[in-house]
Amino acid sequence: MLNPDIKRIKLVALRSFIENYISLSNEDWSVIDSKFEKKVYPRNHNILQAGNVCHHLMFLEKGLLRYFTIKEGLEVNKFFTIAPYLFTSQNSYFQRKESKEYIQTIEPSIVWQITYDQNQALLELPSWNKFARKLTQEVQYFTECILEDLQSESAESRYKRIMTNHPEYLKRIPLKHLASFLGIAPQSLSRIRKKVMLTQ
Repeated sequence: MLNPDIKRIKLVALRSFIENYISLSNEDWSVIDSKFEKKVYPRNHNILQAGNVCHHLMFLEKGLLRYFTIKEGLEVNKFFTIAPYLFTSQNSYFQRKESKEYIQTIEPSIVWQITYDQNQALLELPSWNKFARKLTQEVQYFTECILEDLQSESAESRYKRIMTNHPEYLKRIPLKHLASFLGIAPQSLSRIRKKVMLTQ
């Protein structure tokens, strides 16, 4: 078991993340802090496998994740999560049904997690409830933006947006995963990268 003082130090990142959305009293934080359990995962570890129910809401303190499905034998990357951020498999977690997606670490990652029942109990706290609603709205917005981009923009345009908005993706996500996210072959992404570099 973690020393309580060490745990409080480690979870500073989670408190700071929550306070980007809401004000949080020390009393409420003490309740929230007590619920989270630490997990450490190596690179390329499946935190969630398709076919399993996602039982946890998780905070990524350190690392990088990808969400993907398998279609016709090929991995299709849906999106990525870079620390610090809260994450889960939304449909599986909230509807308590088998997941259709995998969540896998791209880098060694530190995760803090609470169970579905623990989260339900925390939702009795007005501060956590408000935070959860704001974060859910943000995730829904991000998801809608990704879907709109897929339907209306070219892979090159989406790559340029990543360069501008998420340059860390280009340094930390393997080319094959980024190409899958853009819906193109790695060779096509290489050509786009060369073209973009020549025009800069």
